[in-house]
Amino acid sequence: MQNKPRVLFIRYSMFVCATITIAAILSISAYILITGLPNVKPSLFALEYNSENVSLFPSLINTLTIMIAALLCSVPIGIAAAVYLNEYASKSSNFVKIVRIATETLSGIPSIVYGLFGMLLFVMHLKFGYSIVAGSFTLAIMVLPVIMRTAEEALLAVPDIYREGSFGLGAGKLRTIFSIILPTAFPGIFAGIILSIGRIFGETAALIFTAGTVPSIAESFSSSGSTLAVHLYRISSEGLYMKEASATAAILFIMVIIINSAAFFAVRKIGREKNG
Repeated sequence: MQNKPRVLFIRYSMFVCATITIAAILSISAYILITGLPNVKPSLFALEYNSENVSLFPSLINTLTIMIAALLCSVPIGIAAAVYLNEYASKSSNFVKIVRIATETLSGIPSIVYGLFGMLLFVMHLKFGYSIVAGSFTLAIMVLPVIMRTAEEALLAVPDIYREGSFGLGAGKLRTIFSIILPTAFPGIFAGIILSIGRIFGETAALIFTAGTVPSIAESFSSSGSTLAVHLYRISSEGLYMKEASATAAILFIMVIIINSAAFFAVRKIGREKNG
């Protein structure tokens, strides 16, 4: 009975915090959509950008290109590193502890630091210049810790009985990993990839210093091109196209929701097929 007031206080405190969080999210979402959707017009999706249409379509294409290139670089490396740390490396190894601390530290570094690093390494030292490839490599390094940590946590969540059962049936280490462990941990790994996609879509600081701000479709990976978030930052900072900036923000917001929702339903469907 003495603990009942404390339990009620904690319960109502959690309810209040959850209500405030949900209200803030809904308010921000409503503001973006209400101010942006009325300003969406066909000219925003013109193939070429100019001061007449302020088209976001070239930046949208560049965003998708950079996203795919960054994920192709970071996802295999991140998953492979997670598999090594969880399945091969010794649990008490100092090397593993150092890698995990470094990964967690890198996850909290501001994106502008990655941008400056990418500019010094890819743009200036490796002579890539302001280009899609420089931006892709920078974002790959940026999201690698997220993918690596989420993949490792997903692998740790796989019960040891799965491994023991596979070994007992005569399967080797590598076959167990690819046939049992990775498929079981796939939803968690995929969640990390989705988080990375969201960060790539919303990234601005790192790409200004690496991919540039050219508002046209990049002709190749060595060409410069702005992404949707950089396009939004540029036109809003100019102060001349605020309606177009609001429309771009709404479209960016909707795209992130669509990608996250599609990924969520895909993971659920895969899980149902495996369980069914």
